[in-house]
Amino acid sequence: MTSDGLTEAVVASFDGCGDERLKAVMGALVRHLHAFAREVELTETEYFAAIDFLTRTGQGCTDTRQEFVLLADVLGLSMLTVGLAERKPVGATESTVLGPFFVEGSPEIAPGGDLANGAPGQPCLVIGQVLDTEGQPVAGAVVETWQADEDGYYDVQKETAEPQNRGHLTTGADGGYSFWSVKPVAYPIPTDGPVGELLRATGRASMRPAHIHFMVTAPGYARLTTHVFAAGDEHLDNDAVFGVKPSLIADFVNHPPGTPAPDGTTPTRSYSTVHYNLILAPA
Repeated sequence: MTSDGLTEAVVASFDGCGDERLKAVMGALVRHLHAFAREVELTETEYFAAIDFLTRTGQGCTDTRQEFVLLADVLGLSMLTVGLAERKPVGATESTVLGPFFVEGSPEIAPGGDLANGAPGQPCLVIGQVLDTEGQPVAGAVVETWQADEDGYYDVQKETAEPQNRGHLTTGADGGYSFWSVKPVAYPIPTDGPVGELLRATGRASMRPAHIHFMVTAPGYARLTTHVFAAGDEHLDNDAVFGVKPSLIADFVNHPPGTPAPDGTTPTRSYSTVHYNLILAPA
């Protein structure tokens, strides 16, 4: 029962599958899974420990937290999948991981509006344009964005009456987008679940560099899922989920109180600004 004959018998059990892609995927999965077990000489104790780990990972998933996505992130599978799907022309903004804290149905905000909604942190004005690869503005693009506060927590990790640092807006004729949020900070990924156990057991770091999430959609263009990372963050070279790409790093510039902001306002407290254009690839 440890021979190659067992593996091929399991693969052959999918011969009646009418979906050729599913048949190919399941066959490859069985071959690689069996090869892994043979390579490490998997014991029954380890087998049942793995079953328990995966069971608890599933039990850790909620409407606002995806422990399996977090597991895929720290194993590099998320970024590998992003890379396999990355078929973009030169100049298009690169993609990175979705992360475990994306939530459908975020509130709509007006251009230039307040996304923070009371979240703690230094105010930050985020501005840019959504463009195509020819440099032309993309009007009507939906820009979805979410991020952690200065304590490193997303709104869904806290008890908040309304969403914070989360929302979406639509670009105008010039493709422009802007909103007020808070300056992002580095933070540890959640380590209170099975994924945290894995990181501690293997001596892995848990930090993510400061970043803002974006998801941009527009008719005729490929969906863009990406981050904008803060330049100078000490964790850029040691991201727990391997999501950093040099092209996604931008300068967050600090301004003293009373300095006029690019949107015409004059904040009475210190704030920061970041400018980043999001370039969409054709569908």
